[in-house]
Amino acid sequence: MNLQYFDYKYSFPLESGANLAGFRLAYTTYGTLTEQASVVWICHALTGNADAGDWWSGMIGTGKFYDPAHHFIICANVLGSCYGSTGPLSVNPGTGQPYYHDFPAITVRDMVGALDLLRQELGIETIDTCVGGSLGGEQAIEWAIMQPDLIKNLIVVATSAVASPWCIAFNEAQRMAIEADPTWSERNKDAGAAGMKAARAMAMISYRNYDTYGFTQALDNNEQTDNFKAAGYQRYQGEKLVERFNAFTYWVLSKVMDSHNVGRNRGSILNALGRIKARTLVVGIRSDLLFPPSEQQFLARHIPDATYEEIDSLYGHDGFLIEFRPLGSIIRQWMASRPTVEQAEMVPVKRDA
Repeated sequence: MNLQYFDYKYSFPLESGANLAGFRLAYTTYGTLTEQASVVWICHALTGNADAGDWWSGMIGTGKFYDPAHHFIICANVLGSCYGSTGPLSVNPGTGQPYYHDFPAITVRDMVGALDLLRQELGIETIDTCVGGSLGGEQAIEWAIMQPDLIKNLIVVATSAVASPWCIAFNEAQRMAIEADPTWSERNKDAGAAGMKAARAMAMISYRNYDTYGFTQALDNNEQTDNFKAAGYQRYQGEKLVERFNAFTYWVLSKVMDSHNVGRNRGSILNALGRIKARTLVVGIRSDLLFPPSEQQFLARHIPDATYEEIDSLYGHDGFLIEFRPLGSIIRQWMASRPTVEQAEMVPVKRDA
C-alpha cells in the first residue's frame, strides 16, 4: 500500500455555488499502474478512509479478490473527510484558521468532481471497475452518470439513487444529538464529541438490525437487570468513533448523504440513470434497514442492462463491509459472464434514448 497526496491548487467550484480555494485528497494505491493494468477504483463510505485494504481487508490484498498482482487498485479519501483530505479541520486559506462550522456544504457530485481531477492527474483514461457501497456506491453511480464512457464495470452495493426520507431522518436525529452537546458551538477539534458518541450509537441501530443484536448482544442470564451487552456495545461504538473521527466531519458527510439525488438538474432520476453506459452489477442486502433492497432493485430496473443480486446477511447494512465471501462470489460470477469482444461487437446493446 502506498499513501500519497494530490493537491489541487486552483479554485474548485462547488455545486452549491460556493468555492474551495483548492483542496487536498489523500489516496492509496496497490499494484503498479501500467498501460496493461486493470484499474479498480474503490469508493469508501461515510467514515471510511483511503486505505481500502484496511476497512475491506476481506476483498483487497495479496491472494484476495482484488489482488495487486493483477490489478491497480486505488482509493481516495473523499473531500470533506478527515483522513488526509481537505475537510472542516483543514485550514481555511482566507482566515488562516481551521474551517470548523464554516466548511462549505458539499455534495456527492463535488466529491466525484474532485476524484475525477485526481484521475486526470494520474493519467487514468479508463476505469475497468468502479466499486462502492453505501456513500461509496452513491459516488460510483454519480461518476458513471457524469462520465458515461469512463467506467467499464460498475459495482454498487447497499446504495440508492436518491436519499430516502428514512435515511435523512436517521441523519437528522444524529445531528440533533451533536447539536445537544454544549461544546458544539466551540471552535476546537473536540467540539461536539459527546454528541457524536450518541449519534454513532443511533447510527449503529440503522447499520444493523433486530436479529443482529439478538444474536451478538444476548442477555448473559435471565436474572440480569442492568449492564446489558447491547448497552455496552452502543457506548463502545461511540467511544471508538471519537478516537478516530470528529463531529464537524460527521456533520458535513451526513449532509452530503442527505443531498444525494442523481436526478437533480437532470430532468428526472430515470433520465439520469439511463445515461449510465457501464456494465452494472447492483447488490442488495436482504436485512438492510437503512438502504433496503427495494432501492437497489430500483437501480437495477432503470440502469440499462444492469444485473441485480442479493445477499442474505445477519448484519444488515454493514453486510457490505462484512460479507466479503458471498459478495466476492457474486462479483466473480458476474465478471465471468462478460461477453467477449467478439460477442459485444456482434450483439448490439439496446439503450433508452
